[in-house]
Amino acid sequence: MNITIVGRKCTPRENFKERAEEKLRKVEKFFGPDATAKITATVEKNQKICEITLAKKSMIFRAQERSDDLEDALDMCIDSLVRQIRKNKTRIEKKLRDVSFDDILADMDVEEEELEVVRTKTVILKPETVDEAILQMNLIGHMFYMFRNAETDNVCVVYRRNDGGYGLIEPDFE
Repeated sequence: MNITIVGRKCTPRENFKERAEEKLRKVEKFFGPDATAKITATVEKNQKICEITLAKKSMIFRAQERSDDLEDALDMCIDSLVRQIRKNKTRIEKKLRDVSFDDILADMDVEEEELEVVRTKTVILKPETVDEAILQMNLIGHMFYMFRNAETDNVCVVYRRNDGGYGLIEPDFE
């Protein structure tokens, strides 16, 4: 696995880098040696933030955790990634085809979680600006809001970020 470690407002120590590489071996079983991982360590005031992005082919997994200690944030990120992989095991296996997830998960003593849609909702997509969509999202008290962008006529999603800001997801038709 190709691992890149970047520090923002800090310089990760050598023992952090070694620990990160050791922990990522746990995830490398799923993706093989040609996957890439980018670890970003950030210090904000008294919080340490660890963000890990894993990519192979068209699949991308991302986890971000905060803690008082950078190593604890790293451990929580790895655990979060393993949960994501476990949850999407069959989809990943179909895409990668070169790994037997049942064998790996049996080694890890993991129970498989069933995915179940518990509610389906239909929404009317009226043309709105991004500002109007954010306002509407805040009025209904949701964490995200889907709308038709009045400027581009694409279906987009605005969402509330953990840092208090807002994000916009737009489709890219390649």
